[in-house]
Amino acid sequence: MKPCLSLCTLAAALVLLGCSSTPTQVDHGAIAAKTFSFVNPGNRPAPAFGDNREHVHQLVQEAITRNLAGRGVARTPAGGDVTVAYLMIVGNNASTAAVSDYFGYGRDAAALSEKAQEAYSHAKTPNYFEAGTLVIDVIDTKTNKLLKRGHATGPRLRNLPPDAQAATVQEAVDKILRDLRFAP
Repeated sequence: MKPCLSLCTLAAALVLLGCSSTPTQVDHGAIAAKTFSFVNPGNRPAPAFGDNREHVHQLVQEAITRNLAGRGVARTPAGGDVTVAYLMIVGNNASTAAVSDYFGYGRDAAALSEKAQEAYSHAKTPNYFEAGTLVIDVIDTKTNKLLKRGHATGPRLRNLPPDAQAATVQEAVDKILRDLRFAP
């Protein structure tokens, strides 16, 4: 019961933060696309702090690929009609960290992370909690215009079994992309 109450409070705080200059929700209507690719993270070395980041990236990318394939939009290694970027923000009562490997540069990652921390700290729960926020952007590959941005917040995946992790990530991705429309 306590984690549920904390997460409800946290979700409400994130909704309230949608009014500032860095939008947490963007929707420019139906998108003309038949293919997509993910942001190219380059050949950066893996971080030294030992988290299981690649496993989580794989879960997120599989969930996004599954969702978009169900809408007739196929994944391509590079140069799709749209580029999908995502930002993972993890935090607790005291701190927040952004994992921006597949979010790219120059598109509000720091501001979105600050919004998440503000929302987490405004939850005002006396109980310790850990939460994660997933932000997904759909970008026009030719113009770099942000076409769609959405986010979902929930408990961290750390202590879930692998099948529950995959289901939780798929649920979050489906929630974020539920209003995404593609032009015929």
